[in-house]
Amino acid sequence: MSLKPIPAKQLIRILSKTGFTPARQRGSHIILRHEDGRIIVVPVHEGEDIGVGLLSKIIKEAGLTREAFIKLRNPT
Repeated sequence: MSLKPIPAKQLIRILSKTGFTPARQRGSHIILRHEDGRIIVVPVHEGEDIGVGLLSKIIKEAGLTREAFIKLRNPT
């Protein structure tokens, strides 16, 4: 299964399942922090989805595989 664009709020919910919590916000970017110190910046623009390229980068920064991310996105 391949990656598809995803709304930023849904991405933040998925990342929160893996231990990331919103630390702060600067403009339209929410900074998420993991308890081990990792930081991820997610742009939140109303009406726009996170594209596949940026999504791949965020997944990699979060230490997830594509398969693990897809399972978190579609728990069945």
